[in-house]
Amino acid sequence: MRFSSTLLLALPALAVAEDQIPLADRIKGFWNKAKEAVTSAVPAAPSPVDAGAAKVAQRVQHELTPENWKQVLTVDPSATAPTTRDWMVFITGGNVTCFGFCGNATKAWNESVALLSADPKAPDLAILDCEKYPVLCNSWSVGPPSIYYFQIPKPLADQSAPAPTARYIPLNRTSVSAKQITKLVTDKEYEQTEPYEGAFHPFNGFLQQYNVAMPLGYVLWGFSKMPSWLPMILISFMSRSFMGRRMPQTGAPQQGAAQQ
Repeated sequence: MRFSSTLLLALPALAVAEDQIPLADRIKGFWNKAKEAVTSAVPAAPSPVDAGAAKVAQRVQHELTPENWKQVLTVDPSATAPTTRDWMVFITGGNVTCFGFCGNATKAWNESVALLSADPKAPDLAILDCEKYPVLCNSWSVGPPSIYYFQIPKPLADQSAPAPTARYIPLNRTSVSAKQITKLVTDKEYEQTEPYEGAFHPFNGFLQQYNVAMPLGYVLWGFSKMPSWLPMILISFMSRSFMGRRMPQTGAPQQGAAQQ
């Protein structure tokens, strides 16, 4: 393989240009590259502010589970009826249920909890982790990151009480901030969301009234664990069986031929 004469003439010029770069600049360039490599290899230390907010949130909020959520989301028994207690539930997840994009929302929630915990009129705070309790999330038909804002009335002496009000508020994974979550309470922006009254209402929905919410949650969770190709195979198998029953049998004699 032969090099062109132009390339051969250019090589000495490149060598001269390389020699003209000052030694100090070369060392500085090597140092900057090394510093960038070390910085990218060492993970950033967690912010003390974020760590403090997470500790406050962990201490103040209640963690909901399939076993305790009905006992947690209640009214103070010492309160005098008629009264209503507000609950704000943060619904979060992990790599499976939130595709790893709940970090920003969790940070905003922790910061808002640190601010709201100092307000005596703030609602009670709870958290539901769909990564740990996917069946409960499926029984409510909710996904992270989001907020469920409940207003739960205390029953009267005759045990009669209005149905709890539930407002489901989805959160933007990337842009939600602590200020936005805090304003849901301080400016009552939660009232801009219409109350949910569908079948998946956690307290008085159709599924809860007939005690099928949790069984349905297990079914939906099971479907989510199925491989993507399995439903297609089942549908193909069922369609082939259905069409096979409708098709006439080729070996059966016709009625006219049988009479002859």
